[in-house]
Amino acid sequence: MSALRIGLTGGIGSGKTAATQIFADNKISIVDADMVARDVVDIGTPSLDKIAQRWGQKILNADGTLNRAELRHIIFNSPTDKQWLNALLHPIINQTMQQQIAKANSAYVIVAVPLLIENKSFNLCDRVLVIDCPESLQIERAMQRDGNTQKLIESIIKSQASRTERQALADDIIENDTSLALLKQKINKLHEFYLSMI
Repeated sequence: MSALRIGLTGGIGSGKTAATQIFADNKISIVDADMVARDVVDIGTPSLDKIAQRWGQKILNADGTLNRAELRHIIFNSPTDKQWLNALLHPIINQTMQQQIAKANSAYVIVAVPLLIENKSFNLCDRVLVIDCPESLQIERAMQRDGNTQKLIESIIKSQASRTERQALADDIIENDTSLALLKQKINKLHEFYLSMI
């Protein structure tokens, strides 16, 4: 029997990275969609070649790596381009994640997928854990972390699933609206609960 798969998700600035790190500190295997998404467009990958064929040299940095800012700009302004990119990358990301999940060697595995609800990636997990916090806190944290404007963060929040949608699909919800110490306490308690399920 393969390990219990916990899909971890939440909106921008909710504290997904901090939460994932606490699970990792508990020696739990992490499969991270963002890392996989970066790896599949690394230099020399077929995906990066196809992206460069479609958009030309402007999509590459001087060192040959993907110019993420340029790509973000293109797909944010063109639904057709976004659709094309998703059709190219999603199957590869999905397959790579399945392989990593199969290799996980801890009691259960955390599958961190920021857009789990939006992309309906439920096939990757047995339970959904949502890291949640008020929108005002999301904006504050994301602005501090990324140095982006409030307007940009708000438009990202609008493009993501709403808190209500995420909560409705969650098996477990952790409110991350105070301190890192309290987040750690809540996750350690949940860690014990997941272990008890196995």
